[in-house]
Amino acid sequence: MAEGVRTGRRQSILNTDGQPHPVENAMTILVLVSGLVSFVLGLVVRNAHTGKAAIIIATVTGLFALLVGLYIQMVSSTRNQRVLIVAGIIAGLAIGLSKGGFTP
Repeated sequence: MAEGVRTGRRQSILNTDGQPHPVENAMTILVLVSGLVSFVLGLVVRNAHTGKAAIIIATVTGLFALLVGLYIQMVSSTRNQRVLIVAGIIAGLAIGLSKGGFTP
């Protein structure tokens, strides 16, 4: 009957090992969000032909997602964290860096 007892503590979807990882979870979400921002800005730059500022912002957020994502990938603890990290890295690289980076 012990499996029916709840501890009252909610487990995050990223903490599948039962241990709290607040810093790793925050970095995982940060990489995912910055990768998606880079992806969306890259789409805007590609389709709307905006100025150099949007290209540079898309590049910076894509590089941030890549570099921080590679580090946090090595120190991540759970599979769910790694899945979101790779999604953020790929989103940042896909279109965010496709316009040539800092040399538009």
